[in-house]
Amino acid sequence: MTTHERSAAPSVASFFSGIGGFDLAFERAGFDITMQCEIDPFCNAILAKHWPMVKKFHDIREVQYADVPSSDVWVGGFPCQDISLARMGSRTGLKGKRSSLFYEFARLIGACLPSIVILENVAGLRNSNGGRDFQTIIHTLAQLGYSVGWRVYNSKYFGVPQSRQRVYIVGCYRERRGPAEILFESECSSGHDSSYRQDEEEPPPTFKTSFGDFSKGPIVQGLAYCLYACSARHTGTDWSRTFVSYPQGKVRRLMPNECEGIQGFPQDWTLPPMLPIDPEKLDTLRYTVLGNAVTVPAVEWMARRIRPVLHRMKETVQESDPTVTRQIPHSEAPGIEASANRSCG
Repeated sequence: MTTHERSAAPSVASFFSGIGGFDLAFERAGFDITMQCEIDPFCNAILAKHWPMVKKFHDIREVQYADVPSSDVWVGGFPCQDISLARMGSRTGLKGKRSSLFYEFARLIGACLPSIVILENVAGLRNSNGGRDFQTIIHTLAQLGYSVGWRVYNSKYFGVPQSRQRVYIVGCYRERRGPAEILFESECSSGHDSSYRQDEEEPPPTFKTSFGDFSKGPIVQGLAYCLYACSARHTGTDWSRTFVSYPQGKVRRLMPNECEGIQGFPQDWTLPPMLPIDPEKLDTLRYTVLGNAVTVPAVEWMARRIRPVLHRMKETVQESDPTVTRQIPHSEAPGIEASANRSCG
């Protein structure tokens, strides 16, 4: 790629980067990664391995808007621990210590006003605190001048054998059509599967379909259940139902490199340059970060749909009054302010 071609590529700023699922997906769609922000040390080791030259930040609370490189798209899967239904205990939602970092993300969005913003989280975000948390997020982006849309995607429809539902929220700055064009296909089927006739036996659920050598093994399920962040010793029920079996009743859980595959990452993506001495600790770290990651093909599908929308937005940029300031009510998003005359990078 020539210098001119690289400079002409659209750009992405990555927040709550994790192991770089958003970043890898957008790179595959032809975007440049301008920065990454991630606080977890193990995730940072993985990011440094794959993007050694990209600018890094470790704590979003310490990032100032002037520090953020000029970027067309901002992406972020803000922490879901206080929202997820898999959490043992009460769901504190956006008031929780980790999920409340959404407000830090919104603070920077309000200062820089990138063209397009994408947020990802567990599907349970929609009913967290009776739906009020989801309303706060949508209202916050709308008050900053973004047209907003959202949709729940299941990873199994994007070429990976995993049933994983996540909600994606897309905001386009002063562009009404963008969110729908990015999130929804113009084509749709009739909803009828012509391969199945009424007088035939109903096909078995995908989870019960298995593949492999039934005489020797291994035998794997046709569709994995949703991966969750867990330890190498984890033996829970809900998230360990995906297993590999062998004759004589022997079974095992998925290995970390198999989890990489069903999340759409290349093999050994989560192997750091310097390995911990304890193999079990390493496996726990890998299981945890993969369970928290986005599914790469699902994001890549959206990234490719973003490119024409972004191109149109650049061609039809509306002039704004530099004296206009939008302030979000403190009851909704405390401390977030946006001015049209600010710019980043």
